[in-house]
Parts: sequence; C-alpha cells; structure tokens
Amino acid sequence: MAKKDNNFKKTDTGNSSSLMLKFAGFREMGIFVFLIILVIVISIRSPVFLTFENIYDIGLDTAILAIIAVGEMMVIITRGIDISVGTGLGLSGMVVALILAENWWIPPWLAILMGIAVGAILGSFNGLLIVKGKIPPIIATLGTMSVFRGITFIINFQVAGGQWVSAHNLSDSFKAFARSTFLKIPNLILIAIIIYIIFYYFLNHTVTGRQIYAVGSSPESAKVIGINIDKITFLPYLFTGMLFGMGGVLWVSRYTAAQTDSGTGFEFTVITAVVVGGVAIAGGSGSIFGILLGSIIIGVINNAVHLIRVSPFWKLAIYGFIILLAVIVDKAISRRINKALLERRKI
Repeated sequence: MAKKDNNFKKTDTGNSSSLMLKFAGFREMGIFVFLIILVIVISIRSPVFLTFENIYDIGLDTAILAIIAVGEMMVIITRGIDISVGTGLGLSGMVVALILAENWWIPPWLAILMGIAVGAILGSFNGLLIVKGKIPPIIATLGTMSVFRGITFIINFQVAGGQWVSAHNLSDSFKAFARSTFLKIPNLILIAIIIYIIFYYFLNHTVTGRQIYAVGSSPESAKVIGINIDKITFLPYLFTGMLFGMGGVLWVSRYTAAQTDSGTGFEFTVITAVVVGGVAIAGGSGSIFGILLGSIIIGVINNAVHLIRVSPFWKLAIYGFIILLAVIVDKAISRRINKALLERRKI
C-alpha cells in the first residue's frame, strides 16, 4: 500500500512538472491575453481607439519597432544588449536622407538597401568591439550610442549646414512609400511580415539560428561542442545593424523628415518591447511571436497615451514598470522551470 502511494506521489509530481514545462512553453499566451485586456480597457476609455484609421496608424508606427526588435532579441538571447539602436537608426536615416535630397531619382527599394548597408557597417563596428575588443556589450554600445549621434550631427552640419532634411527635400515616391500598399497591405507592415518570416525560419530551422540559442543558454557548453562563439556573438549585432539601418530609412519615409535627434530614446522602447515579449534577460530564451506581441503592446500604449491625453512623462514610468514586471515574471518562471526539471530528473 505504501509502495502504491509512493508511486502515486511520483506520478503526481511528474505530471505537475510536465504541466509547468508546458506552461513555460506557452508564455506567449499570457502576453496575448494581456494585450487583449489592454485593448479592452483602452477602448472603453477612448472609443476612437478601435477605429480603422487609428488601428492603421498603430500598425504603421509599430512596424518599425517590430523590425528592430528582431535584432535586439537575438542580441539579448546571446546574453548581450545593444543600446545604440536608436542613434544607429538616426544616423542611417540621416545619411540616406541626405543622399536622397540630392538624388530624387533613387527609388525607395534602393534607399532601403542603402540604409541596410549603412546599418551593417555600424552593427559590425559594435560586434567587433565586443568580440575582438572584449568590451562588455552594455559599455561598447553605450559608447557607440554617443558616437553615432555625434557623427549624425557632424554629417548634417557639414552637408546640410545644420538644417534638417524635410519633406520638400524628398521625392514624392519616397514620401509615399510608407503609406502605400501592396495587395492592400501597407508597405511597412508587409516588410515587417517578410522580416519575421525570414528570421523565424533562420532561428528555428538553421544550424546558425539554433547555435544563437545554444550560446545564450550556456557559452561554456556551446564552446565544448565546437560552436564558434565569436562568430555567433558577432552575427546578432550585424543583423541588428542591418535592421536598424532599414528602420532608419523607413522612419524618414514614415515621418517625411530626417532630424539630428531622430530615434532619441528609441533604444529604450525597443528593449521594452523585447522584454515584454518574453525574451529572457539572462539569455537563451525568446521567440519571434513573443516579440511581435511585445511590439504591438508598446505600440498600443504609445497610441493610448496620446488618445487618453496622458502626460508623455507617464509613458517613461509605464515603460519602466512594465520592464520591472516582465523581469520579475521571467525570474519566477525560470525558477519554476529549474525546479520542474530537477523534479523530473528525480522521477
């Protein structure tokens, strides 16, 4: 009888452990539920929120954030961080905008490729500082954050005499690109969809993509099994640079201007979206679907702040609170996962 009870306890423990592991695997469901609740609360406060025009604007504004969040996610998965994405976006947008101001014949798709190229250089610089220079990611990107902003001011002053690149300096085709559609899908949203499909496949169905998760989970173990740690650490910064370079050009098209302070504070918004999307700060965990939801949540909050006429200073407080809450939840889930794994090994 005692033996039977013991078996029952083990089975019960095993079931609870399995349930906990399954729950951790569906973390995105909790984020989705939070998003639904958030939308309901805001729509009650402001009926305008759920109008087609407002949802359309949220989609356009969120698309750029969602694109750059993909790169930041990969960086954080490898236990790094890139706080230069805002100024990198501003510099990439400024460089391309100044070129476009003198060359109206350049089509939008070529402008985007130019932005990706500029961003790739900036991202590679970050990666080399971290991989070859052995500088901690937060210190390296804190430095380049200031460097990129300084270069933006210098280039703008040298080329445009300190004047912003405004709507009348840009071609009609480029200004219209952000709001144009293809098969009735806005171009910005379509580009974001393509980016998510590409990186979903890359992270989940390629060797290099899986190695990014392996390095983030345990760099020591990854090195033992022959993974090139330097290469896998460098790639996310390169990809992030390419994505914020693209984002910089899309930003100029969306807001029809390139200013020296474009993207100021945007790194905080991107990191918030990634953390809210369930990416573990300690590395090794995160999903494309999660950061998409996280980006939408931040886009909804940004929009609601203006609709409900809340002071913009509250937005920073809300971001800070959300990050703290997300980290606390992540820590709690991680502890429960580790406990569940230990219990499973004992069975």
